[in-house]
Amino acid sequence: MANGGIRQASPVNGVRSPSLKAALGKYWAIFRTQLVNSLAYPIDLLGRSLLIVLFMWIFMNLWRVTYGASGAHSIAGLTLADTMWYLMMAEAVMLSKRDLSEEMTEQVKDGSVAYLLNKPFNFILYHFAAGLGHSVLAFGGNLVIGAAVVWLMVGPPPGIAGWLFAGAAVILAWLLDFCFSALIGLSAFVVEETAAFRWIYQKFLLLLGGVLIPLDFFPAWLQTFSLNLPFAWVIYGPARLFVEPSLARLGQVLLQQGIWLALIGGTVWILYRRAAARLAINGG
Repeated sequence: MANGGIRQASPVNGVRSPSLKAALGKYWAIFRTQLVNSLAYPIDLLGRSLLIVLFMWIFMNLWRVTYGASGAHSIAGLTLADTMWYLMMAEAVMLSKRDLSEEMTEQVKDGSVAYLLNKPFNFILYHFAAGLGHSVLAFGGNLVIGAAVVWLMVGPPPGIAGWLFAGAAVILAWLLDFCFSALIGLSAFVVEETAAFRWIYQKFLLLLGGVLIPLDFFPAWLQTFSLNLPFAWVIYGPARLFVEPSLARLGQVLLQQGIWLALIGGTVWILYRRAAARLAINGG
């Protein structure tokens, strides 16, 4: 059964790949279905979006005291308003991303991955389209509620350029985060249980990704170290671009995201092909 899925996913076995339009249509349908399913439970969606209100209230009290104690109008080039808008965008991205690694792990453990591999779509792209349908809606709710709260606290947000530049970076951030989730999920083919990997990845995002503290506030050596890792470009890059929407920073963020996407995405694709082939050899 798995062999059928492999043949459809890979043109090397002599089966012609579907047209680009048809392929995109399949994943668009998966994305749209997930979007509709999420809209079917508006109370649950609202409840999860309200979590950002608590986070913003905690951050406001923490950073108001910090700026007051320092006696400075800005720290590392960020005012209190800049910091709050940065944290709002960082939390909006963090709370909207969907960790698909647990779902993929369960599908490997219970054997349903063989059933999915037999479907006329790519296993990895299927999960990405479904996750994107969830993330878009969750991000919209977090952004609206979070922005309203922070606006009341510190004043209006950055200009339109900040929204546009950050929006482009957030899409690539979701892609990069999905590659990490897929990498963790695919590791279940080898280690079976991936909870420890998920925990480690989340902690890297919190500490070195800039979720809790902007990387600008780190010591110079730690800031340089963090910026040379991919985690900063999942959270810090889009959030920092939001409060400083310069073309130079936009280029830097997109370049770094592109480099890490190529490296991690390529690794995911290689591991997926090997894992799927091994599943077929072992009889699905």
